[in-house]
Amino acid sequence: MTRVTRDFGDTMQKDAVPAVSSDVAFASSRFPNYKIGANNQIVDGKDDLKVMSMKEAVARETALLLEQQKRLSVRDLASKFERGLAAAAKLSEEARLREAASLEKHVLLKKLRDALESLRGRVAGRNKDDVEEAIAMVEALAVQLTQREGELIQEKSEVKKLADFLKQASEDAKKLVDEERAFARAEIESARASVQRVEEALKEHERMSRASGKQDLDELMKEVQEARRIKMLHQPSKVMDMEHELRALRVQLAEKTKRSLLLQKELARSRRGELNSSQLYELEGTEILGSYLEINPCSDDAPELSKCSIQWYRVSSEGGKKEVISGATKSIYAPEPFDVGRILQAEIIHNGQQITLTTTGAIDPAAGLGSYVEALVRRHDVEFNVVVTQMNGVNQPSESIHVLHVGKMRMKLRKGKTTNAKEYYSTSMQLCGVRGGGNAAAQALFWQAKKGVSFVLAFESERDRNAAIMLARRFAFDCNIMLAGPDDRTPLGN
Repeated sequence: MTRVTRDFGDTMQKDAVPAVSSDVAFASSRFPNYKIGANNQIVDGKDDLKVMSMKEAVARETALLLEQQKRLSVRDLASKFERGLAAAAKLSEEARLREAASLEKHVLLKKLRDALESLRGRVAGRNKDDVEEAIAMVEALAVQLTQREGELIQEKSEVKKLADFLKQASEDAKKLVDEERAFARAEIESARASVQRVEEALKEHERMSRASGKQDLDELMKEVQEARRIKMLHQPSKVMDMEHELRALRVQLAEKTKRSLLLQKELARSRRGELNSSQLYELEGTEILGSYLEINPCSDDAPELSKCSIQWYRVSSEGGKKEVISGATKSIYAPEPFDVGRILQAEIIHNGQQITLTTTGAIDPAAGLGSYVEALVRRHDVEFNVVVTQMNGVNQPSESIHVLHVGKMRMKLRKGKTTNAKEYYSTSMQLCGVRGGGNAAAQALFWQAKKGVSFVLAFESERDRNAAIMLARRFAFDCNIMLAGPDDRTPLGN
C-alpha cells in the first residue's frame, strides 16, 4: 500500500499548471482580493471610500451649466461648453480603455479556468475540492464581468449622447458668439459713421461761421467808413445849429397849435350863435391826453363855480349818447386814456339854469405813448415811483416815495420792504384818473384795491400815469376783468 504524505501539494511538478501567455496585460500589479459571500456571491474585500466617477462629474458640471446659463455671458457660456466637450471626450477615452481592460480580463479568466480544469483531473482528495472551489469562483467572476460589460455598454451610450449634446451646445454657443460679434461690428461701424457725419457737420459749420464772420466784419467796416464820412461832412457846430433850429421849429409848431385851437373855439362859438358877451364860462387847456381842462368864468356876471353843480360827460365823435364820467364833478378834469377819440362836455347848473361847454374836437392821444406801453407789456412786472396823497379818502401829509407794481396777475403798492396793498385783479378793483386835484390831476390816479382800501397816487410824469392805467386795464382784460371807474359817491381828490 502506498502512503500518502501531507506535503503532497509541494511535490507536484511545476509543469502541471500551464503558464499564462505573456501577451496578457493586467490592469493592476496584483490580483483583486475577492471573497466568497453567502450564496456563492463574490464580495470585494476593499473598504476604500467611494470616489466620484467621471460620468457623475460631467453630469454635475452640465447641471451647473444649465442653471447658470441665463447669468453667463455668451463668451463664458461658449468656454464652459468647450470644457464640457473636452470632459466628454476624456470620458469616452476612459470607457474605451475600460472596454479593452474588460476584454483582457475575459481572456485571463478563460485561461485561468482552462488551467484549473486541467489541474482538477490530476489531483484528488482535499486538493480537488479546492480546485473545484476555485473554478466556481472564476465562473462567478466571469458572470460579474459580463454584467459589468453590460453596464459599460449602457454607460458608453449615455456618454455618447452627452458628448453629442455638449458638441451641439458648443456649436450653438459658437454660432451665438459669431452673431454677437457681427452685431457688435455693425454697431461699431454705425457709430464710426455717425462720428464721421458729426465731424463733417462741425467742419461745415465752422467753415460757414468763418465765412459769415468775415462777411459781418466787412459790413461793419463799411458802416464805420460811412459813419466817418458822415462825421466829416457834418461838423459838430453844424449839428448843434441844426438842433437849435429844430427846437425853435417845435416851439413855433406848439404856438401855432394853440392858436389853431383858439381859432377853432371861436369858430365853434360863432356857429352856435353865441356872443362873447353872453358866454359866461369857457374851457381852457389843451385837448390832448396828458393835459387837463379847466372851467374858467369869462364874464363878470358868471356865478361862482363853488355855488354851481358841475358834471363832466364823454360823447363819441359821431354824436352818440353822452356817458357820465363818474366822480368828475370838479372844475378841473384831466383826460384819461379811455377819453381818447371822444368829445368831452361839462354841464354847469345854477339856479335851474344849465350851461354846456364842449371841447372843439376829440381828445388826441399822447405822442409815443402807444409804443411805450407796448414795450412795457413785454415785461413780467412793471414798477412806477409814486407818492401816496390820499388813503381811504384821508389826505396823507407824508411825501415819501412808494413803488407801484403793475403785474400780469395783480397790482402791489409797497414802500421798501413794507407792502401797503397787494391784490389780484377782480371786479371789486377800480382804477381811473383823478377827478379834480388842481393842475396836478394829469399826474395822479385813483386806485381802489378792494372794498374799503383806496389810494390816490401821484406819478412822476403824465406819461407814467397814463401808461399805468393802460397797462392795468390791459392785464385785467387778459384775466377777463373789466376795471371800471368809481361811482359818484367815492371821493377822488380836491
